[in-house]
Amino acid sequence: MTTTPPSSPPLEQTAPAARRPSLLLAGAAGLAAGVLALGLAEVIAGLVSPSAAPIIALGDVVVDHVPPWLKTFAVSTFGTHDKQVLLATAYLIAALFSALAGILAVRSKAGTWLVLALGAVAAYAAASRPESTALAALPSLLGAGVGMFVLQRLAQLVRDVASTQPRTLPGELAGRRAVIGLSAVVAIGAATGVIGDWLGARLRGATASRNAIKLPVPADPAPALPSGVNVGVKGMEPFITPNKDFYRIDTALSVPLLKAESWTLKIHGMVDKEVTLTWAELLAGALVERDLTLMCVSNEVGGDLTSTARWIGMPIKPLLERAGLSKDADMVLSTSSDGFTASTPLETLTDGRDAILAIGMNGEPLPLEHGFPVRMVVPGLYGYVSATKWVVDLEVTRFDKAEGYWTPRGWSERGPVKTGSRIDVPSNGHGLKAGTIAVAGIAWAEHRGIKGVQVRVDEGEWQAATLGAEDSVDTWRQWYFAWDATNAASGKHTLEVRATDGDGATQTSDSAPPAPDGATGWHRISVNLS
Repeated sequence: MTTTPPSSPPLEQTAPAARRPSLLLAGAAGLAAGVLALGLAEVIAGLVSPSAAPIIALGDVVVDHVPPWLKTFAVSTFGTHDKQVLLATAYLIAALFSALAGILAVRSKAGTWLVLALGAVAAYAAASRPESTALAALPSLLGAGVGMFVLQRLAQLVRDVASTQPRTLPGELAGRRAVIGLSAVVAIGAATGVIGDWLGARLRGATASRNAIKLPVPADPAPALPSGVNVGVKGMEPFITPNKDFYRIDTALSVPLLKAESWTLKIHGMVDKEVTLTWAELLAGALVERDLTLMCVSNEVGGDLTSTARWIGMPIKPLLERAGLSKDADMVLSTSSDGFTASTPLETLTDGRDAILAIGMNGEPLPLEHGFPVRMVVPGLYGYVSATKWVVDLEVTRFDKAEGYWTPRGWSERGPVKTGSRIDVPSNGHGLKAGTIAVAGIAWAEHRGIKGVQVRVDEGEWQAATLGAEDSVDTWRQWYFAWDATNAASGKHTLEVRATDGDGATQTSDSAPPAPDGATGWHRISVNLS
């Protein structure tokens, strides 16, 4: 009898092991949620205050705590683009944290809690700002809440993609759905961010307020520029700097958006009576028009952080006298609407120089980024102790009782501008043909004036340059020098310049960095003759 062997049991059909979620897709999910969270926060900040936006609030904290050496490095390296670099860096860091949150979120709840933690930090930063309101924390908190919810959904989408086989129809559909979903979230987030910026500017009404202003004719207008203030050398910048080219160095990552009609200035402290100045009173006052040069203390030897404009404004001295000054006071602490402060020696506001509350710049209302509606301009002082933009408060006090923003950060409490000069033409490293070569530049010694400029070639004898006409002791002065290089040897040559101010003091050769009270040294360039 034949027996049939028992058949083998059928093999079990086991499902393939689930793949680990893609790190790239998980990071993209976190980035998408971050973009949406920041975009929504921008919209809410537009309703509350533009400075309450998370990136701006955190950036302001960085600016508040930056050490002098880093501030000097940033300004010397990036110049007037330092804010764009800081904001770009902040957005890059936010993108990296968002991607990290996405990677964590597809594995555990840690990612969504990271979003909340970042939102809480940004909310605290916004609420701690001097200009903050009770709603300052709202943009960051609501943005973080939405970010958490969206990240949870996107993380599940990423896990769904990982649980399907990519070469099957369900897998293909899941992958496409993930890409479309992430792209849609990024697009919505970017759009809301743009809307938030537009909404903030629109609701604040600063642009409309500025456009409605017609500057009054000053009671004391500036005379026409003297003939010869421009030396006429090709490559020199104009004597009066156009507004669009005027340097901008300040601590405001988000330009304060103030309406002129609601602006007020409070004068208080060591005075007989407090004085509140309104925009209407300022506009109706005895305004003056003056040509004044401003300079940033971060200006390196040969640097371009200096500009000249024709300003219209009200003299500060009569306003302080109206309040009645204590004989013990020696400083005025000015405060911007965004909380920045500057410590200005009282004597520089009362000694007769043209220290003004400026409302006009080169014939038009102050640009928003240059302090609209009102800023301080004090000739003879570096901007960090005098040129407060968006100014809303003047406290008469003492240096031993109060400090300006930069003083506790290592900069000197008083900032008189040092005598200096620079070569603008030719540029450093320029190739030139032998012959008579025009060398030209500017010199400055604000409130002292420039008496002379000298140039030397290859460390030879100093030779007098020809000065352009003087507008006033409070403006820079152009100069030029005809270098007879007809018989000069081919190759590299060095040019140096130094200035002598109206007090007879010659610019020092000692090299010093900008911190703590301004750079010193002679500007030196090299050129190549052929």
